[in-house]
Amino acid sequence: MRLSSHNNIGNAPREGKIVSDGLEIAYLEWESTSEAYENLLVMHPNGFCAGMFDPVVDLLRDQYRVVGVDLRGHGGSQEVLDETVLGNDLMAADVLKVLDALEVDVFSILGVSLGGAIAIEIAASAPERVQGLMLCEAIAMNFETRKERAQFLEQKEHPLAVGARRRRSIWSNRKEVEDSYGSRKPLDALDPLVLKAYIKWGFVDRPDGQVELACNPETEATIFGSRARYGPVSTFERLSDVKAETHILAGTQTDLDKIWFEQQAKEVNTEVNWIDGGHFFLFEDLERTVSLIRSCIG
Repeated sequence: MRLSSHNNIGNAPREGKIVSDGLEIAYLEWESTSEAYENLLVMHPNGFCAGMFDPVVDLLRDQYRVVGVDLRGHGGSQEVLDETVLGNDLMAADVLKVLDALEVDVFSILGVSLGGAIAIEIAASAPERVQGLMLCEAIAMNFETRKERAQFLEQKEHPLAVGARRRRSIWSNRKEVEDSYGSRKPLDALDPLVLKAYIKWGFVDRPDGQVELACNPETEATIFGSRARYGPVSTFERLSDVKAETHILAGTQTDLDKIWFEQQAKEVNTEVNWIDGGHFFLFEDLERTVSLIRSCIG
């Protein structure tokens, strides 16, 4: 069910919503400036939103029509706190319903972090529709032994979940957010235009004049820390069902375990493309980003 859609002025994306599984799911659609174009789906990291891709897409519109979806609980999509409905499989199903509503039949996917995991799920679920896959530090992991898996499932709360729950939700204005986020890790590494785009779409205006995170920190924390939801271990197992040409990219200074990406690459019979930068390397240098996308997806 397509809920709403409206055009924005100038180069801004079209914003819209559908209803999926009883939830409002928001999306952005950037039309191509060319009559001959390819479809590209972009998927954001945990806690962020589709709008952060806006400066990237602005440099790609001569070749691509781009769709970005706010995963359930993120951005303009409906808030979700229940871990049983925050599974990667359910989020992937939401995205496919958005693409169906927009009549996007065949497409490539660029997924970053959690967005990479959702990209894997989509490519595995709809192999006939996905032409190419570009995974930037996708959160999908494998364990060599049952003991390793059991240890992971028995771990205490994930440090990233702890950090998410401590995240400040309400700020005086977007300028205050930008000054704070832009001066400390990890977001100080983002291209300033990407940071501005995230703050534009990733915060909502409150009646009292302040701004608030669009993604509830509890949602972000649950995705990071839940062992009950359909998450990164299950998604890794779906890599064997991916048929599209797949590129695995990761940052040389990533704070994640590099073996995750090496295992992903092995599963799809390729090599990791190590890019100078951290976990969000894709958003650190826009000129390089565009070059990587054109190289990996065409």
